[in-house]
Amino acid sequence: MTKAIKIYETGGPEVLKYEDVEVGDPGEGEIRIRQTASGLNFIDCYQRSGLYPMDLPCVLGSEAAGVVEAVGPGVDMAIGQRVAYAGARGSYAEERLIPAGAVVPVPDSVEDNTAAAMMLKGMTVHMLLHKCYAVQPGDTILVHAAAGGVGSIMCQWANVIGATVIGTVGSEEKAAKAKANGAHHTINYRTENFTDRVKEITDGKGVPVVYDSIGKDTFEGSLDCLKPFGILVTFGNASGPIEAVQPLTLMNKGSLSISRPSLMHYTEDRQAAAAALFDVVGSGKVKIEIGQTFPLAQTADAHIALESRQTTGCTVLTM
Repeated sequence: MTKAIKIYETGGPEVLKYEDVEVGDPGEGEIRIRQTASGLNFIDCYQRSGLYPMDLPCVLGSEAAGVVEAVGPGVDMAIGQRVAYAGARGSYAEERLIPAGAVVPVPDSVEDNTAAAMMLKGMTVHMLLHKCYAVQPGDTILVHAAAGGVGSIMCQWANVIGATVIGTVGSEEKAAKAKANGAHHTINYRTENFTDRVKEITDGKGVPVVYDSIGKDTFEGSLDCLKPFGILVTFGNASGPIEAVQPLTLMNKGSLSISRPSLMHYTEDRQAAAAALFDVVGSGKVKIEIGQTFPLAQTADAHIALESRQTTGCTVLTM
């Protein structure tokens, strides 16, 4: 038997149950992983709360790192190989079965905790900066929650590309973190109107893209930060889901576009995205900040900290 976090109903962090689970032998095309660390992400909270419906009971978690313990028929992988993955739910567990094609090898230059912390967030950043809107050298972009897990990686990676980053934060402490990660301008949305500040920074022009993981609270202001034909990439709902928007609103505000991407649809480029992520992290150009760790048994405490915005950088559950 091994330990995992399961939910049998949706609700608050109290529905997370730490219990024994049985993990069998891998079948055709599968491997069994002994996991050492799992990343924590807002999507886990959305699934736990019922905002993103799913079949129950289930084990939450979408990214982890670990070691191959057993391989099924048709799998050409070595026992003991270090691997990581993103997008395959079930990472809140000491061991699990997973399709071999869902994992990628972890290079020696990247530690397990770092790999677990960066897979979902880092590949999401690759998707946001290259697929949703191809950021170019000289672009000025707006990143909400710039001191968070995705935001901290995005600020650094955008600098590698050559963009100027405006980052919103909720405190002066988080402003300092965002600046350390490459945000050229920071806006404390608790004390400043971020829309007015973006217009001031850009001489009234606005930005070509806004990356928004906050949702309801920042949606209208984000649209007003865009230049004509700009795109709002909304990829999270930390403050609640966005209400319906009329297409004519987008026309009247400057022929704007809205994108609502999911990494789960990023299948064609997943291996290339992982390779690019390991390259930029392994080279030291992007550093992964693990702001806090929690034992797997304290996953509920980790959810509380994330949802109350008490975390910075990435959060890791250790096995």
